[in-house]
Amino acid sequence: MALGFGANARLLAAFEATYGSPPTDNYHRLGFSRYGLSARQQLIDNDLLGEGRDPAPAVLGALTCDGEVSVPCDARQIGFWLKALLGEPATTGTTNFTHTFQSAASVIPSLACQAINPDVPLRRTHFGARADSFTLPLRRDGLTTATMSLIAQGESADNADRDLSPTTYAPLRFGSFQGTVRRDGSALGRVVSAEIVYRNGLDRIETIRSDGLIDSVEPTVAACTGNVVVRVDGTTLIDAAIAGTPMELEFGYVRDANTSLIFTVHEAVLSRPSVPIEGPAGIQVTFEFRGAKDPTLGRMLPAILKNDIAAYGATP
Repeated sequence: MALGFGANARLLAAFEATYGSPPTDNYHRLGFSRYGLSARQQLIDNDLLGEGRDPAPAVLGALTCDGEVSVPCDARQIGFWLKALLGEPATTGTTNFTHTFQSAASVIPSLACQAINPDVPLRRTHFGARADSFTLPLRRDGLTTATMSLIAQGESADNADRDLSPTTYAPLRFGSFQGTVRRDGSALGRVVSAEIVYRNGLDRIETIRSDGLIDSVEPTVAACTGNVVVRVDGTTLIDAAIAGTPMELEFGYVRDANTSLIFTVHEAVLSRPSVPIEGPAGIQVTFEFRGAKDPTLGRMLPAILKNDIAAYGATP
């Protein structure tokens, strides 16, 4: 029997027109470095007494299907995941395109994700999957990778690939050195690292069903949090944190004028940090932040992606 290897694995994903119903075509082949979405069913100890010290057979618990997927922060592919996270973007352009995603959309699409291990072979489709959170770290060196946390309705076994000619993207991964962090429109200096996390606040609708699946998973109150680690060269940020002064923070990557990804957190407030002195080296401070809806713009966060991709699949 053949062994399964991650090196040969493939991932196909498509937006569902109906929640929990995998489409028959329009799949995208996506790059990934880790695929943790999977169905699990725990065993519950049987509490039956009167049969001696050896236990009665365990009982199956509720089915859950969730996990994280690590994806490259690629100027082309990342748009697919942003659509899953934030909904359909507003797109402009003819050759070079600008996709504007907005937070707190009333509806976010669901996905069908087929994980394929051809060596075994093993094919699993996770249907009714919605994006619960998106985490993007920024640092000076290393690979640019985002983490998507997904919650799905269930998992099915397949005998064949769901799409033999899926949409593919030529790789165009951002480099860590192309990262940018800005405050109120100006570059924020002395940044060692940063992280931005967006959450949809998904709520599982766990009703009693004969198939053991959840009814659906729906977005509630969104949140945008994260942190910025800086080398201390003044008290401007510390003073703003102490005063609770809102600011606008931008995070992302810029490859060139037509290739970039920028998240703008409106009304970001910094928490008051500790300022440790841990030896003779430079002093580093970690500022936690939390975003809120801008009362004028009516949104907490836009994500603007510029690339050469016209659209990311049909709108469900």
